Amino acid sequence: MSVDKAKLEELLTRGVEDVIVRAELEKKLKSGKKLRIKLGIDPTNPQIHIGRATALWKLRAFQDLGHQITLVIGTFTGVIGDASDKDSERPLVERKTIEENMQTYAKQIGKILDMKKVELYYNGDWFDKMPLQKFFALTQIFTIQQMIERENFAKRIKANKPVGIHETLYPMLQGYDSVEMKTDVEIGGSDQLFNMLAGREVQKAYKMDQQNVMTLHLLEGTDGRKMSSSWGNCIYISDEPLEMYGKVMTVRDELIPVYFKLCTDVPLEQVTALEQAMSGALVEDNMMTVFGDPANPRDTKASLARTIVARYHGDKAALQAEEAWNAQFREGNKPKIIPTKKTKPGTLLNVVSDLFGLSKSDVRRLVAQNGIRVDDVAVENVDQKISKDCLIQVGKRRFIQVKLTK
Repeated sequence: MSVDKAKLEELLTRGVEDVIVRAELEKKLKSGKKLRIKLGIDPTNPQIHIGRATALWKLRAFQDLGHQITLVIGTFTGVIGDASDKDSERPLVERKTIEENMQTYAKQIGKILDMKKVELYYNGDWFDKMPLQKFFALTQIFTIQQMIERENFAKRIKANKPVGIHETLYPMLQGYDSVEMKTDVEIGGSDQLFNMLAGREVQKAYKMDQQNVMTLHLLEGTDGRKMSSSWGNCIYISDEPLEMYGKVMTVRDELIPVYFKLCTDVPLEQVTALEQAMSGALVEDNMMTVFGDPANPRDTKASLARTIVARYHGDKAALQAEEAWNAQFREGNKPKIIPTKKTKPGTLLNVVSDLFGLSKSDVRRLVAQNGIRVDDVAVENVDQKISKDCLIQVGKRRFIQVKLTK
């Protein structure tokens, strides 16, 4: 398995924050050995956002080079929940919720990976059957001191906020997944570094070769914070083309190059040129044909939105979404393409939260700002009943034709 030097460099650098151990992994990749590449996913939300998808695209790059992709769905660990980015104790998630969300994942991941070549695991398969004695032996690999040294745990302890024992067990459990899956390389967001390093320690304790670790840059969401389903600032890979296009158009201008780098396959030299152009540097004239006018962020962002939509829905859908968005915002019309979604009758609070992927506090805030309309009438009460088919508008650009089911 020969490796193109340019592809190898992009694999090890594009969107990558750190590789442990870089020289060791590079040597393995150049050797032609087929490596087992692991990604763990806890389906605590039914949708995958484009920030999480950066890891899936990195897996795709490994897959294209002939390596074995292994995915583990956290049917056990998802119940506990990863506390990597949490500043307060994370409540347990019901197993039923995890299993329901899991049903949608294969289809979404299949937009990126060739699922026929992927080994799919569920960590409940081994943790549900693990004898208590073996579990205690696993816990002896680590100390409480090691776990509470974790930055967010240390901050919570200093602020006198509780840290649950179940939260401190999560890195150890994720690490044991690597034992069961015989992992050579684990990838994940930079917030996963502690967990993935724990995997190296667990493998060492089990007399296995230690996995290499690749951490990826985290993507900021539409509100400037880290993209997270918990905060409702996400662009989901399952979003309808127009909705996806519109969300990208709300991203802050300074993040345009970052999104091109992490969320598209536009060549890195072109992205670098775009960054220079946006900072006022002179660039070649052909930049205009690639991104539009870099001096006009709206044009450049439109190029970004079109590129991202095309990646998940195809070129035709991307162009249609752009035309509909332009008609809506430049000509003041409703979009020509409005997605239809089915749901059961209920309060506006519940219906909008479910269909638009918003938190209930966000729905209340939008209603208070006259930001939600039902059949072109502004809603004043979040408890208003949605009892018939209708058109719901959230903000200026998001529309869903609601079809009620029994």
